[in-house]
Amino acid sequence: MLTSKMEPTFVQDRDFENLIPAIISEAAELTNCIPLNIRSIIGDMVKSMNCYYSNLIEDHHTKPADIDRALNGDYSDNTEKRNLQLEAKAHIEVQSLIDNNINNYNIVSQDFFKWVHKEFYKRLPEDLRIIKDNKSKIIKNVSPGEFRDGDVQVGLHIPIQSSEIDNYLKRFEEVYHPDKLSKYQQIIAIPCSHHRFTWIHPFFDGNGRVVRMFSQCYFNKIGLGSSLWSISRGLARNVQRYKQALINADSKRKYDYDGRGNLSESGLKDFCIFFLEMALDQIRYMKDLLGAGNLLKRMESYVNNETEEGNLLKGSFSLIREAFYSAEVERCKIQEITGYKERQARKVLAQLLKHKLLISDSQKSPVRLYFTNEIAMKLFPKLYPEG
Repeated sequence: MLTSKMEPTFVQDRDFENLIPAIISEAAELTNCIPLNIRSIIGDMVKSMNCYYSNLIEDHHTKPADIDRALNGDYSDNTEKRNLQLEAKAHIEVQSLIDNNINNYNIVSQDFFKWVHKEFYKRLPEDLRIIKDNKSKIIKNVSPGEFRDGDVQVGLHIPIQSSEIDNYLKRFEEVYHPDKLSKYQQIIAIPCSHHRFTWIHPFFDGNGRVVRMFSQCYFNKIGLGSSLWSISRGLARNVQRYKQALINADSKRKYDYDGRGNLSESGLKDFCIFFLEMALDQIRYMKDLLGAGNLLKRMESYVNNETEEGNLLKGSFSLIREAFYSAEVERCKIQEITGYKERQARKVLAQLLKHKLLISDSQKSPVRLYFTNEIAMKLFPKLYPEG
């Protein structure tokens, strides 16, 4: 077999008898606890969070407030900081493209990976599209959407030769295509494919970001609500375990009972267990934040505090609550909702728009709820690391 060096590509279902049912049931509970019109708002927040943590894994630390500024076209004068802002914006834009085109692509195909890589890298500043050696000497310019045409070494791992990438990704697609798998197998396929993609290492650079966006996409594709939670948050908060588990799964078969392939089956199984435990942890984390009316309670507390500090006017929460339960609020209803006359009702709305708790497409169009990263950090203090 031309691709035998990648085997085994799967681990047994029985190793996940308790973990997988918990993921399925708790992901459904998370989705059901959030009103339909709020899901897209949470989804936008999660895209930003996913971007923050995925870049953090690459040792690129962009503050959530700086990500907000980048999304509004406000960039730092500092070149390094500006580059990281552009990188964050690129990540969020590409994640949105993936979500909007999830049914138009075969997500395990070479075309999909090239498309994601191209869309990400073409948005990056030139400084982030180059590879340097240990002496900061430029050794390679990354071509957006193109597989590597040379050989590389990643730590102790030596990926397959560039001439083999096509065959291995064809095998990858054959094994991990979700339409060919049961629900259990689909879930196991996500961590298996996550590792095997990094093992193949098809691009000179950007493999980590691409594979994390891919895994998030796969969870979403099979209906596990990943637009409401982020696998990257779990991986980044356990980054040393994540990287070590990837390395362990690179290992060759160790003994007669370590599978029948070239690579260690126990190493792959341990990575899958770690990865899916992180997924379950993040699903439960978001369910605890958002479930059982917790989100609306947190919003009420936040708005009341902001009102006491003079940042918002009384009557603000009544408008926020209406926006929470409705997809959008017509401006003509704001007087009735707040209980104020027209002039004061406009002031309430103006303050909420200024602080971006509500947004609108124009000065006359309906308003809807919105979370900036800054607001999200206040609503959910543990969403991002302290400091």
